[in-house]
Amino acid sequence: MFGLIGNFGPWELGLILVIVLIIFGPGKLPALGESVGKAIKGFRKSQEDDDKLDELVDKAETVKE
Repeated sequence: MFGLIGNFGPWELGLILVIVLIIFGPGKLPALGESVGKAIKGFRKSQEDDDKLDELVDKAETVKE
């Protein structure tokens, strides 16, 4: 699936940044970055919580046996 996308080089990333600036404008860009950052932070926190839950379940199973 990701083979169709290809590799992103500096020119492609620059073009994407220009398109984002045109669509959202420079005034809304900080708010957009903040919301993306919060989404990434929430995703990482949920992954860590899931890992901790898995560890607790493993410990509970070993105690139960």
